[in-house]
Amino acid sequence: MALRGPRVWLWRWRRNPLKRRADAVESWVLLGAWAVTVLVGVSVGLATAGSVEHGLARERAEWRPVQARLTDHAPGVSNGEQMWAKVGWTAPDGSHRTGQARVRPGSEAGTAVTIWTDRTGRLVTEPASPTQARLRAALAGGLVGACAAIAPFAGGRMLRGRLEQRRIDQWDAEWARFGPLWGRTTG
Repeated sequence: MALRGPRVWLWRWRRNPLKRRADAVESWVLLGAWAVTVLVGVSVGLATAGSVEHGLARERAEWRPVQARLTDHAPGVSNGEQMWAKVGWTAPDGSHRTGQARVRPGSEAGTAVTIWTDRTGRLVTEPASPTQARLRAALAGGLVGACAAIAPFAGGRMLRGRLEQRRIDQWDAEWARFGPLWGRTTG
């Protein structure tokens, strides 16, 4: 392992007589790529989190608990786990609806069951609590923000790779031109 000396912060921008224009361009490209990556990731993540949390809050406001009745006897022995059974309820427009809901095993027909419906009376799941909504929004925002940040990060890496290849090609051309002037070549 070679000793490299102390790590110098912002070494890409310090003065150096051997520093080429390509080195300066690469340092600014890297800085720009990282800044855009962070900006895109954070802004897309925050927008997604806000949208998810707003949608879940709207569900909490619009979805209502309704008392439904079990239409048939739910078979089984009560072991603590719920099972699916057919239930019926009255929608806000007065029509009779049926659907599947989780009930305790062994429940008799006509047993009251609490279900959740939307404004039209369709059966929906129980809405997320405010704490669950914040957690879901944070997870979705983090995931979408990280995925969105991949594009500028990959673009910066590709641009840096092109700059590197161009610099290597320039070195090859310079070696081909000046190498023979230094004396005998091996080969």
